[in-house]
Amino acid sequence: MMLVEEGLYTLCITRRCRITRRYLRSSKNVFPAVMFVSDPATIILLVLLCLFLFNIFYGSKENLKNFPPGPKPLPIIGNMHILNLKKPHKTFMELSKKYGSVFSIKIGTQKMVILCGYETVKDALVNHAEEFSDRPHVPLFHDISRGYGVLFANGEGWKVMRRFTLSTLRDFGMGKKIIEDKIIEESDSLVEKFKSFGGKPFENSVIVNAAVANIIVSIILGHRFNYEDPVFLRLMSLITENIRLMGTPMAMLYNNFQSVMCWLPGSHKTVRQNAIETQKFIKETFTKSKEQLDVNDQRTLIDSFLIKQQEEKPESAKYYHDENLTMTVSNLFAAGMETTSTTLRWGILLMMKYQEIQKNVQNEIERVIGSAVPQTEHRKEMPYTDAVIHEIQRFSNIIPSNLPHATAQDVTFRGYFLPKGTYVIPLLTSVLRDEAHFERPNEFYPQHFLNTDGHFVKNEAFLPFSAGKRSCAGENMAKMELFLFFTKLLQNFTFKAPPGAELDLEAAVGFTTPPKHHYVCAVSRT
Repeated sequence: MMLVEEGLYTLCITRRCRITRRYLRSSKNVFPAVMFVSDPATIILLVLLCLFLFNIFYGSKENLKNFPPGPKPLPIIGNMHILNLKKPHKTFMELSKKYGSVFSIKIGTQKMVILCGYETVKDALVNHAEEFSDRPHVPLFHDISRGYGVLFANGEGWKVMRRFTLSTLRDFGMGKKIIEDKIIEESDSLVEKFKSFGGKPFENSVIVNAAVANIIVSIILGHRFNYEDPVFLRLMSLITENIRLMGTPMAMLYNNFQSVMCWLPGSHKTVRQNAIETQKFIKETFTKSKEQLDVNDQRTLIDSFLIKQQEEKPESAKYYHDENLTMTVSNLFAAGMETTSTTLRWGILLMMKYQEIQKNVQNEIERVIGSAVPQTEHRKEMPYTDAVIHEIQRFSNIIPSNLPHATAQDVTFRGYFLPKGTYVIPLLTSVLRDEAHFERPNEFYPQHFLNTDGHFVKNEAFLPFSAGKRSCAGENMAKMELFLFFTKLLQNFTFKAPPGAELDLEAAVGFTTPPKHHYVCAVSRT
């Protein structure tokens, strides 16, 4: 009986929020279980009961004609009962075997269309780029971005911020010698840090995050941080925790049942608090930059934005405001650190696992570079190392479900009608592990990018940065970082597992897929 009362009370919250809040203030002891529920099992049962009652009153009867097929959903939860909640991309891959390369699934009340395989994903993102260029409304993403910035914005505001980001990154050296020198300098610092452990086991996630983050930080803020700087460590921990939490089952529940979950404890509240703290630091930073701004001396991306803000143009007032600056910087900080550093950590783990491949890379480094400083120009002379880096990116599968897309207009795609606003997942896992393009899709196999003569060959299904209008803005910089950091590390170290350690290649849970927690032994080669 108490559980039914709790469910009815929470339903009332969703229907009459104002009245309920007044009542709650005057009746704090009537439903104590609602206010202090902390047990996860109780929370889930409560949510399901509330949603069952909600569905009775408000359940949607909408059926779209000529919509992609998919498994039959249950009331309230949709297809959540068949979903791997921690790694939904695995369920999507299985469902594609039955329903084909374009199918639908329902998570809660949210219908989604899943696109699988290289040909289908490329067709959508490249051949129908404009039609699939929007982002859907994802409550957790909206809570932290409010529709501003680059990653989760839509419309003209997104286009203006993306153009600004691409042009400014190029102005500050993306893909050029100036940024290469910064990466080389940072790789020296990373090597010294690894050497300080003297070949003994250490956990490398924070160190690698710091080295990679310092590259984008140098563009945004104009300086680098020391690896032990408490402010820097705090910022990285906030971003890392949020990226992990956004891929958890509780985040999925919040995104699909926000009206109920917003009243309950959970990781969604931690994500919001972390975002608030990160954005506060960013705002304080560009406030200081305003005080020192010199129009004739643009030293950082923030300076460039602030100068745009001062231009007497309609676009400046409409789009170059503080909210867009805060979110664009936040987006770049997170994206510029997380994906590249996670890929590097996978690279180190895979070299520990496959010692022969590590040795082959080191032999090529010795033959082409020797003891000189690795440069991007060496890459064309190092087909094996290039193939290994590509395979690390493919195998590590950093963003398996991709960032979600939405249709910007009604579109008929591969025989199915998708109305404007349809939630679309172009499944990157299905591209990077497409059996039609990769001989051993589930294995680490550098030969995917080598011909029989040992020359590097491109593979059209290699899309770790996605494709189309929403592809990664920092792709060129990430490629340079991966090559320079990876070759510098293998030039200086042989990576081994600690004695008796088992190396697990199963990814951890998160919005991105980092390796599981492990220790590394970096044995100096010099």
